[in-house]
Amino acid sequence: MTKDKFSPSFHWPAILCGLFLFLTTSFSKAQKDKPNVLLICIDDLNDWVNHLDGHPKVQTPNMDRLAGRGVAFTNAHCQAPISNPSRTSFLTGLRPTTTGVYGLGPWFRTLDEYEDHVTLPQYFEQNGYQTLTTGKVYHDAYPPEEGRKDGAEFTKWGFHGGFRPRPEEPFVKETGHPLVDWGVYPEKDSQQDDWKVADWAIKQLKNPPDDQPFFLSVGFRHPHVPLYASQKWFDLYPEGEELLPEIKGNDRDDIPRFAWYLHWNLPEPRLAWLKMHNEWKPKVRAYLASVSFADMLVGRLLNTLEKEGLKENTIVVLLSDHGYHLGSKDISGKNTLWHESTRVPFIFAGPGIPEKGKQSDQPVELLDLYPTLTELAGLPQKQGLDGHSLMPILKDAGHERSRPAICTHGPGNHVIITEQWRFIQYADGSRELYNRENDPYEWNNLAVKEGYAPIMENLAEHIPESAEPAPGNKVRLIEMIDGQPYWQGKKIPEDAEVPMEYE
Repeated sequence: MTKDKFSPSFHWPAILCGLFLFLTTSFSKAQKDKPNVLLICIDDLNDWVNHLDGHPKVQTPNMDRLAGRGVAFTNAHCQAPISNPSRTSFLTGLRPTTTGVYGLGPWFRTLDEYEDHVTLPQYFEQNGYQTLTTGKVYHDAYPPEEGRKDGAEFTKWGFHGGFRPRPEEPFVKETGHPLVDWGVYPEKDSQQDDWKVADWAIKQLKNPPDDQPFFLSVGFRHPHVPLYASQKWFDLYPEGEELLPEIKGNDRDDIPRFAWYLHWNLPEPRLAWLKMHNEWKPKVRAYLASVSFADMLVGRLLNTLEKEGLKENTIVVLLSDHGYHLGSKDISGKNTLWHESTRVPFIFAGPGIPEKGKQSDQPVELLDLYPTLTELAGLPQKQGLDGHSLMPILKDAGHERSRPAICTHGPGNHVIITEQWRFIQYADGSRELYNRENDPYEWNNLAVKEGYAPIMENLAEHIPESAEPAPGNKVRLIEMIDGQPYWQGKKIPEDAEVPMEYE
């Protein structure tokens, strides 16, 4: 008699178990074969990086080493020249003009429309990655401390750290702000919180997950103020050397008055104050020392990738959230739409990038990080992002891009950047125009000269429509009401003295 096809002699439990093991093993192998991602975020780093030629004396061998392994973008720009909106933008893939997040607040999760928005690390987690973070990746205040727990935003949270340690007596006592300080401190690199951030990241690289690829984001706070570094980093930049950036006297004579309002009443001192107190060169020197200290930390991560055999299967991206002035346009700090505030290092290296040691001067945005990384990792493309993948350039560094880069600082204030031009339009309608090729320092505002109106009108077509500031926005910007500038609800008189000194 023929046996029933469901007879126990066919050992269905064993067959199903074997099939399950085969499928799970295959799935695990497929997951493990995906590239890892190491995202390195540096705070307040402008183009003073050797391969960007921002400062002739700067020493950044490790960032340059990374650039030599992939593609370095020399015309890359943030979407906002201040931390929270910039980081919110490249981690959500949305412009400040989309979310309405323009200032140091709010945390975007407090906005109903974006409460459940899938960020870059969350998208990787949804696609089988273990996501880890340490240091300053989001703005330091966000997510709120109760949200910094495993499974919230990232699979695993590491050492957060801060701007520590700090001396009992600040080096610059007159600035009136605890972070606005610079000097030789502390004695050992290992005392710095940023060193401890690197330590935590290195520990993860030495113990990666067995059955998952990882997405590790590491945020270093140097060279954000306070500009503290040990003596050996200052020794790279001897006091006797010429370290000051090249600036032009009366550089602001041909720019709109409204330009001052983007840098109004901030704790960073003006150039006039730095000169008055003989602190210009000490601050520049401390910034350079802090940049080289941050570069050393980048080197520690890259060395660990090599030692642990992870280099060939790990995509490495390095970026800064925005730039920083050190005397140009008579200021120090950020919060402007000039290139010192918006231009940032942006490097991609690792698997899937055939170009090695190439540079591209195409206008690109930090906003492009999200779609580029998902494509590099072979993930389904996320819909609804404002950025565009850089893969065409990563495959061919000579590829030309048709769209400009755009940076925004509050509603109505934008800069449009192409290969040739930088066009700024402020909320009151005033404008600046610079030729990148002939005037890299932006000393000659062509907007006040005849014959450039057609160029500006063409560039102005790229200005995005500005969303209203989101509830809880902490924006230190002038509001335009009925065509008049207002500061904190009060109209600014036409003869008001625009602050030239630190207050």
